[in-house]
Amino acid sequence: MNYGNIKYNDIANGEGVRVSLFVSGCTHHCKNCFNPETWDFNYGKPFTKEIEDNIISALAPDHINGLTLLGGEPMEPANQKALLDFVKRVKSIYPNKTIWCYSGYLFDTELLSESRAHCPWTKELLSYIDILVDGEFKEDLKDITLRFKGSSNQRVIDVQKSLKENKVVLSPYNDKKNSDFHKIY
Repeated sequence: MNYGNIKYNDIANGEGVRVSLFVSGCTHHCKNCFNPETWDFNYGKPFTKEIEDNIISALAPDHINGLTLLGGEPMEPANQKALLDFVKRVKSIYPNKTIWCYSGYLFDTELLSESRAHCPWTKELLSYIDILVDGEFKEDLKDITLRFKGSSNQRVIDVQKSLKENKVVLSPYNDKKNSDFHKIY
């Protein structure tokens, strides 16, 4: 697996301050994607043990809330195996830090059901993810007031509750808007 970027103090892609890993490879090709260079599975650099160790170290400070996986497409079958081993390691070292994942694949109809995205590692990988923002970015549904998502079709899902209840359980973040930040101005 390759990665396109790592942000070590990201405040845009999940709650609090996070370390965000932008993986390479995506077959969705959403119109006006904010990161189209990561569509190419060969873009960027190899995700090596050294890079993994750097991210693990960067997650150590108390002010870091957790890890965010995005891209590209973390849930592309070609990326899932490498990410599974990595998130297992993250959760074993930092069980109280959250893992967020952004995916164009739908949780219930593509990741948990027979589909192109569902592969031998999908269910186990999801078992380590706390929040999943699912659904392709849709330019015609773009809404800059939405917090943690780019278009109104996307959902912010509490993965662990959803797996336990065997149905989609939306996170309270699903309804949050950025408008509170704009009231200051």
